Amino acid sequence: MEQTVVHDVGLFETIVANLEIIAALTLALYALAAVCAVREVLYSRTAQGSIAWLLSLLFLPFPTAFLYLVFGWKRFEDYAEVREYAGRATRAARAQELHVSDASTSTSWPVLTHIAQIPFLGGNKVDLLIDGEATFASIIEGISRARHQVLVQFFIVRDDRIGTALADALIERAQAGVVVHLLYDDVGSKSLSNRYIRRLEEAGVEVAGFNQRHKWLRVTGPMRLNYRNHRKIVVVDGIDAWVGGHNVGDEYLGRDKAFGHWRDTHVRVSGPSAVACALSFSEDWHWATGSPIHLHFPKQLERHGDEPVLVMPTGPADTLEDCSVAFSEVIARARERLWIVSPYFVPEQAMQTSLLAAAMRGVDVRILLPEKADHRLVWLASYAHADDMTEHGIKVYRYRAGFLHQKVVLVDDTLASVGTVNFDARSFRINFEITLWFTHERTISNVAKMLERDFANAVETTPEDLDRRSLAFRFVAQAARLFSPIL
Repeated sequence: MEQTVVHDVGLFETIVANLEIIAALTLALYALAAVCAVREVLYSRTAQGSIAWLLSLLFLPFPTAFLYLVFGWKRFEDYAEVREYAGRATRAARAQELHVSDASTSTSWPVLTHIAQIPFLGGNKVDLLIDGEATFASIIEGISRARHQVLVQFFIVRDDRIGTALADALIERAQAGVVVHLLYDDVGSKSLSNRYIRRLEEAGVEVAGFNQRHKWLRVTGPMRLNYRNHRKIVVVDGIDAWVGGHNVGDEYLGRDKAFGHWRDTHVRVSGPSAVACALSFSEDWHWATGSPIHLHFPKQLERHGDEPVLVMPTGPADTLEDCSVAFSEVIARARERLWIVSPYFVPEQAMQTSLLAAAMRGVDVRILLPEKADHRLVWLASYAHADDMTEHGIKVYRYRAGFLHQKVVLVDDTLASVGTVNFDARSFRINFEITLWFTHERTISNVAKMLERDFANAVETTPEDLDRRSLAFRFVAQAARLFSPIL
C-alpha cells in the first residue's frame, strides 16, 4: 500500500512539474484543430462531411486534427500552377490548328470535352487488351521499338517477375540512348525496393515517386498521404499509349494463387490521343519532381486509324469534382443500357441517385463486381451499396472466374470507357485518375462482346440472396459502409 501511494505522488509531481509543457502542447493542439476547422468551413463541398469533421475537431482534437491533415486537407494550388505552365488552356485551340480535333464528336459530348480541357482527337487506332499477358506483351513490345522517349507511370510497381521484365526493357532502351522516365506512386509502391530503383537509375532511367518532393510530414505544407496517383500510363515516342487497370505485379498476370485468374482490361491507342496521354504524364512528373520534361512528339501528328478518343485526366487538383460530373453526365445520357464494371463499388449519394434514375427510365443497368475480396473493408462496403441497388431493381453481378479488377463503362451503342477510375468516392474525389472515352462502333462492339463474356462468368444477385444474408454479415457490411467517403 505504501509503495502505491509513493508511486501516485511521484506521478502527480511529474505532471505538476511539466504542467507548462502540457498546457503548451494542449494549446497548440487546439490551435491546429481551429486552423483545420476554419479551412474545412472555407473549402467545404459536402455539408455532411464538414459537420462530421467540425464536431470531431471540437470534441476530440486529438487525433482528429492529425487525421484531418492526412484525409481532409486538400491543397493543390501548386498543381494548378503546373497545369498553367503546361498550357492546358490552349490545348483545344492547338488541336484545331493541328487538324486532329474531332469537332462533331466533341459537340456530341460537351461535358466530357469541357472536363478533359481537350477535344476528342481523331485518327486513332484502338486495340482492346484483355488480361495481363496480352497487356504486358503489348507494352514491352512497344517499349522495345522506342526510338526517342518512353514514359511509364503506374500506381503499383513490384520487384517481381513482371517488374523485372519491365525494368529490363526500360534499361535496354535507356542504354540505347532513348530518354526513359518512370513515375510511381509512393503509397501504392511502398514495398518497391531501393535495389530496383537504383538499378534503373544506374542505367540512365529517370525515376521518381509521385510524392518524393511532397513528403507526408513535410514542413512546408499539409500531409498528402491520402491523395494518391492511381494512373497507369505508358507512352512511346508520342505515338503509342497504353492506359487501363493493370499495375506492374505478378498477380496482374494471374500468378498469385490466392487470386488465381486476374481479370483486367487495358487499351492501346496509336495516334494523336497518345500525345494527350503524354501531356497528362508530363504534368504529374513536373509536380512530383519540380522539373518539367521535354516531350517528344512526331513532327506530324499522323493518323493511325479512324477512331476518335478523348483522354480525360481527373483528380483532387480539379476546381470542381470533375470525375463525378463526368460519370453523372454519362449515366444521365444512357437510354438503353448502362454496364459498369469495377472492382470496388462505393458510390456517393449523387451517383446512387443517378443509377436509380437510369433504372427507373427503363435503362438496362448492370453492375459487375468481383466475388473475391482483395481489400476486405472496401469489399464489405461494396456489398452494402450493391445490395441497395439490387433492392431497387438494378442488376448486380458477381464475377466468379477469378478476381475482377477492370474499370470499364458501356453506354448504349454510343460510348465506352477504359481507364483507372473505380466506382467509389476515392476515385471520384481523392485520387489522380485517367479515363479514355471511345465512340467508334468498332470499339463499342469489342467492349460489348468482352463484357458479355464477363457476365457469362458471373452470377446475378437476387432478392432471395439478400434474404439469405446473415444479420452479422449485414451489420458488418453496413458498418464498413460508414467509411465510404475515404475508401
